Amino acid sequence: MMTVKQVSELTGVSIRTLRYYDEIGLLPPASHSEGGYRLYDDTALERLQQILLFRELEFPLKDIVRIVSSPDFDRKKALEQQIELLELKKQHLENLISFARGIKLLGVRAVNFSAFDTSKLDEYAKRAKEQWGNTPEYKELKEKESKRTPEEEQQLIERFMSLFAEFGELKSGSPESSEAQAMVKKLQSFITEHLYTCTDKILAGLGKMYAGGGEISENIDKVGGKGTADFAAAAIEVYCGK
Repeated sequence: MMTVKQVSELTGVSIRTLRYYDEIGLLPPASHSEGGYRLYDDTALERLQQILLFRELEFPLKDIVRIVSSPDFDRKKALEQQIELLELKKQHLENLISFARGIKLLGVRAVNFSAFDTSKLDEYAKRAKEQWGNTPEYKELKEKESKRTPEEEQQLIERFMSLFAEFGELKSGSPESSEAQAMVKKLQSFITEHLYTCTDKILAGLGKMYAGGGEISENIDKVGGKGTADFAAAAIEVYCGK
């Protein structure tokens, strides 16, 4: 048997939370000591594991109480479902990370594109520089930027946006076409030459960002026509999936 203090130290769940779980019928102790203190056995700890997994999946407490208290509750089946949900959550988080990396790597520069010049992106760029200013890609970006004059910088911006105009000319076709794939390669080479080393992994993240909606997608569509952002993203997905 373990006391509530020992369970708290073992699991990281606060004593206050354990007491609350008891009060709402979610995790009653196995028994009480002569002094009235809560005592937990292995069965209670296994139930706590289930609770914590459900909490990790953001289930409301009232739903967890209903699930684990049901006479039909199957611990093995629940665990299999939790694993599946956690895998989905993992995939979702990986997609978010990839998306965020794309914003991190290109979003820092996006505020210098006249088509992307909004206060929202300005604020984002400020935060991004504070958080990710020490990444190798950002350092490479700043080094290359320092070698360009303001006039050259503006020309580079125009050239970069013109790539999406070229994507727009291809969007009536298939993103798997040789022309679309060559266009993706051209984009990747341009970023690597003028901004930072653009690996396939980074490029995949950028593709998600292009089709992610908001100002970036809208402004890509402005230069290439409606649907250009989605087409470019689809072509990048094909390219990076090879």
